[in-house]
Amino acid sequence: MSDIPTAAPVRPRIPREIWILVGAAFVIAIGFGIVSPVLPAYARSFDVGVAAASVIVSAFAFFRLVFAPAGGLLVSRLGERPVYLAGLLVVAASSFATAFAQSYGQLLLFRGLGGIGSTMFTVSAMALLVRLAPPVARGRVSSAYGSAFLIGGMVGPLLGGALAGFGLRAPFIVYGVALVLAALVVGIGLGGARLRPEPGAAARPALTLREALTSPVYRAVLVSGMANGWTNFGVRMALLPLLAAAVLDEPWVAGAVLAVGAVGTAGTLQFSGRWVDRVGRRPLVIAGLAVMGVSFGLIGLAQSPGLSTETGLAVLFALSVTSGIGAGLVNPAQQAAVADVVGHERSGGTVLSTFQMSQDGGAIVGPILVGVVADTVGFGVAFAVTGVICVIGLIPWLRAPEPLGVNSE
Repeated sequence: MSDIPTAAPVRPRIPREIWILVGAAFVIAIGFGIVSPVLPAYARSFDVGVAAASVIVSAFAFFRLVFAPAGGLLVSRLGERPVYLAGLLVVAASSFATAFAQSYGQLLLFRGLGGIGSTMFTVSAMALLVRLAPPVARGRVSSAYGSAFLIGGMVGPLLGGALAGFGLRAPFIVYGVALVLAALVVGIGLGGARLRPEPGAAARPALTLREALTSPVYRAVLVSGMANGWTNFGVRMALLPLLAAAVLDEPWVAGAVLAVGAVGTAGTLQFSGRWVDRVGRRPLVIAGLAVMGVSFGLIGLAQSPGLSTETGLAVLFALSVTSGIGAGLVNPAQQAAVADVVGHERSGGTVLSTFQMSQDGGAIVGPILVGVVADTVGFGVAFAVTGVICVIGLIPWLRAPEPLGVNSE
C-alpha cells in the first residue's frame, strides 16, 4: 500500500461574474422588499377596497406567469445578458411610473408591466447561473443566489417602513434608482469575453421543452416546483399571516412568524448548497418537501380550541422555523437539478422559463384554493391540504434518477 497521501479534492471557485449576479440579486430583493409593505396602502389611497388592493399584488405575479414563455424565447434568441439588463430597466421604468400613477387603473397597469421585466431578468439570471457555474458547484451557487434574495427581502421591508415616512410614493422611486444602479453594475461586470461566443464558433443549440420533458428529473422538478411555489411563495405569504392573527391578534405576530421562517431558510442555505453538491439533488428535494409537508400540515393546529394562546404561539413559531428549514433544503437542490438537465453546452431559455412558470403558477393558485378551504372548514384543513401538496411534489422524485454528475462537462 502506498504511503503517499491522496490529495483532497479541490472545491472549484465560484466565478467573479456569479458574485456580481449575487450582489445584484441582493439589491433587487432589497428594492422589492422596500415596496412590499407600502403597496397595499398605496393602492387603498386611490379609494378602493381591500380586494382591489390585493389585485395589485397579484397583477405582478400574473404578468410574470403570462410572459414567462416569451421571456424564455428572448433568452434563447438574444442571449442572457441583454435580456437581463432589459428586464431590470423595464422594472425600473415600471417602478418610476408606479410612483407617479394618478389613478388605480394606472397603478394596476404600471405594476403589472413590472412583472414582465421581472420574468426577463429572472429567467436570464437562471440561464447565466447555469452557463457560468461549475457543474460540481451548482448547489453552492444556487444557495448563494437564494441567500442574497432572502436576506435582501428581509432587510427591504425595514427600509420600506422608514421610507414610507416620506410618502407612499418614495419607496417606488428608491426601488427604481436601485434597479438602474444594479443594471449599471451588471452591464459593466458581465461585459467580459466569457459571455461572448468565440470567433467562428457555432451558436449553442437550444434544449427544447419537448427534449427536456423526456427527462424524469425535469418532470419531477416541474411538479416539485409547483408544490414549492404553492407553499413557500403563495400560502406562506398569504395565509400564514392570517393564521398568526387568528392565534393572537397583535400587529407584530404576523411579521414575526414570517421572519422566523425566513431565518430558518437563511440558516439552512448556508450549508445546504454544499450538501447538494456532495450528497446529491434528489435526497435534499425529498427531505425538504417532507419537512415542509409535515410542518405546514400541522401548523393549523396552532389555532386548536384546546390550546392556550402561549402554546399556540409556540407551535406556530416552531413549525414556521421548521418549514423554513425545509425550504432551504429544496430551493438550491431544485435549481441545481434544472441546471443539470440543461447543461453548459445547450441554451435552455424555454426550459428554464417553464420551470419558473410551475413555481409562479403554484404561487398564484395555491392561496386562492387554500383560502377557499380556510373560509369553508378552517385553517386546520387548509394547511393540511398544503401539506398534502408537498407530499405530491416529492412523489415523482422517488422514481427519478439522481442528476448530480449529469451534464458535468
